[in-house]
Amino acid sequence: MPAELTASERHRLKKMAYGHKTPHQTRQRATIVLLAARGRGNARIATETRLHVDTVRRWCGRFTLGRAPALADRKRSGRPPTSTALQIAEVKALACQLPTESGTPLSRWSCPELAREAVTRAITETISASTVRRWLRDDALKPWQYRSWIFIRDPDFRVTAQRVLDLYARTFDGAPLGEDEYVISADEKTSVQARCRCHPTLAPGQARAMRVNHEYGRGGALAYLAAYDIHPATVFGRCEQTTGIVPFMKLVERVMTSEPYASAKRVFWIVDNGSSRRGKKAADRPASRFPNAVMVHTPVHASWLNQMEIFFSIVQRKVVSPNDFTDLDQVRKRLRAFDDRYNATAQPFQWKFTTTDLDDLLAGLDRHQPGRHEESSTALAA
Repeated sequence: MPAELTASERHRLKKMAYGHKTPHQTRQRATIVLLAARGRGNARIATETRLHVDTVRRWCGRFTLGRAPALADRKRSGRPPTSTALQIAEVKALACQLPTESGTPLSRWSCPELAREAVTRAITETISASTVRRWLRDDALKPWQYRSWIFIRDPDFRVTAQRVLDLYARTFDGAPLGEDEYVISADEKTSVQARCRCHPTLAPGQARAMRVNHEYGRGGALAYLAAYDIHPATVFGRCEQTTGIVPFMKLVERVMTSEPYASAKRVFWIVDNGSSRRGKKAADRPASRFPNAVMVHTPVHASWLNQMEIFFSIVQRKVVSPNDFTDLDQVRKRLRAFDDRYNATAQPFQWKFTTTDLDDLLAGLDRHQPGRHEESSTALAA
């Protein structure tokens, strides 16, 4: 064992020996080398470190031959693999199938169930759930998880969606909108409840979040209808006892009788296919009362194209949750006050979903079910 260490080696060994996050074995090996560099013999080092003298001799010898990098563990061959690549691929393929396709009375796979099924199908003689979990982790497979989704079934989805996206970009039928034309997004938020907590809500403190009592008394519910002018970010809200045609027309009348919408050339109303706004009759109803009102529907099951959904998510986070109101009057006052605050401080939403993104979305869906949109269009034309 050479008695001399370079400055860099000594600095590195001290960090290894005294580091708080250094593994225990690495700390022991670095300590052995530092003691040997101070001129101490193997027997004394073994006594001070409570290790066997052969262990001290081995790590001193390794350091002499390979210096500091030699203190790391050598590569080990490990136990020979007991499963072939084909078996691993078959288990992964099984995880990518629905259990009902094989007659298994399960709704989704778990790692123990996959291990049991692999043995039942004679893919392998024996396998553990942890091994299956390790194989699936390599390809980020999680068959025990699921997500809900709705497949597009509107044959005119692209045409309808593009009309909405064009309005967000201030164009309609290929022509840019004028300064006296406006785009309004409208929707309704149902069942805004007044929950009176059995204990007053406690304000947050140091290292403590706001505390809301779990038990509450019901103080009723109301519907919140809102219209949102997307370009200047102006919102018009109303609280009603319920939703329906009459409450929605009250909202339309409130907006269309105020300036600049009353004297505008056209006011486009982007709405979803709710019961009070569905179909041609719903589109003709505002137009018969206000000739400059043009109702534009989003595709079926695509209300996420309506920017009002973004505003309602803000209302849910900032106004409604956590729900602690004494009565419905307090809910109404809070919503009205928030409308005024939003109109004074808000900026327009940065809508980034364009027609190019729409084409990419439809192309991805066609890869799962080729020709679906073409067949729907052909059937509609026939």
